[in-house]
Amino acid sequence: MLYIVATPIGNLGDMTLRAIETLKSVATIIAENPGHTRKLLNHYEITGKTLVQFADHNEQRVLPKLIEQLAITDAALVSDAGMPAISDPGFRLVRACVDAGIEVMPIPGASASISALAASGLPTDRFLFVGFLPKTEPKLKRIIDEAKNAAATLVAYESPQRIIKTLDLIKTLEPNAKVAVGREVTKLHEQFVRGTVSETLEELKKKTTIKGEITLVVSFK
Repeated sequence: MLYIVATPIGNLGDMTLRAIETLKSVATIIAENPGHTRKLLNHYEITGKTLVQFADHNEQRVLPKLIEQLAITDAALVSDAGMPAISDPGFRLVRACVDAGIEVMPIPGASASISALAASGLPTDRFLFVGFLPKTEPKLKRIIDEAKNAAATLVAYESPQRIIKTLDLIKTLEPNAKVAVGREVTKLHEQFVRGTVSETLEELKKKTTIKGEITLVVSFK
């Protein structure tokens, strides 16, 4: 069996008891970044585990061996933060397990996209999550059109270096859009900026620098 174990996105208190017990129960933990995961395990005093890296650069090489192993023993999949396989290379391991008839069990927990959406104040009944936004206006327009046609709230990740440019593009394409920018969600310096796209831009442009992980939520209703 493959357990998909969510890990904290910032606040270490968000690790669930079930997630901790699951990581304690397996001998092997499959991680995007074993060094990062080792620090997490040390914090929760989880020892004696074999860490195997599964990332974009090595997935083709290690995938067959992992499937062989998972056919006879349990393992847990973790990402650096949040729910594995969501905008994450781990989805290819999950897909391979499903194809091989290996049972997959989610151990839910923190998610930046869902947390930001829930706190955005924007419609949550239908949403489109797209991972990281494209960098060009034509591609961004296609995603906006897709969300509008589906009457869905758009949820995406964006870098602090690009958030102003992205909001400028959204303002050009959809000047009436409503926006919530979640920065450093669950962390010490968590901040939400909400309003029209113009209001949000004005607020963010007051800052000399913008740092941290950002989740962008946009409504076109």
